Amino acid sequence: MPTIFTHAVVPLAIAVAAGSGRVSPKLALAGVALAMLPDADVAAFKFGIAYEDTWGHRGATHALAFAASCAGAVSLVWKEARSWFGFAFLTLAMASHGLLDAATDGGLGAALLWPFSDARIFAPFAPVRVSPIGAGFFSARGVETLFSEFKWIWLPCAALALAGWGIRRQARSQA
Repeated sequence: MPTIFTHAVVPLAIAVAAGSGRVSPKLALAGVALAMLPDADVAAFKFGIAYEDTWGHRGATHALAFAASCAGAVSLVWKEARSWFGFAFLTLAMASHGLLDAATDGGLGAALLWPFSDARIFAPFAPVRVSPIGAGFFSARGVETLFSEFKWIWLPCAALALAGWGIRRQARSQA
């Protein structure tokens, strides 16, 4: 899995690209929270739920349908997220977690297609170094993970954010 910090980068990049007129700071923070939420499934280990179980790590909580369901629930109870764009933003923010995990070089893959399939999926191209858990993060492997994430996630997200910002800026200057 990428680090928890990196899971926050995708919704922040989308928020910057879209602009505060479409994604308010509160909605952006909700996107960050939803992007991090799937890893709460590590608590399942404490209850004896195995990694490879449907409700184990990278299981159902990493599914695209789970992301849409959570975003839908938030949209139902929070006025700020009720627009089609707000729902889509929150869905994409949370779905990005499973998609990023599928692009790592370790673990069992992510159950992206649950509830239709329990199969764990890896992306055909998995360049992101899997993050060590716990104290292992503060090791040479943890540094390798951060460099990998910077190259494959942070830089493309920065490019997306800057492109969106630039397009909005140019449109304002021509108006």
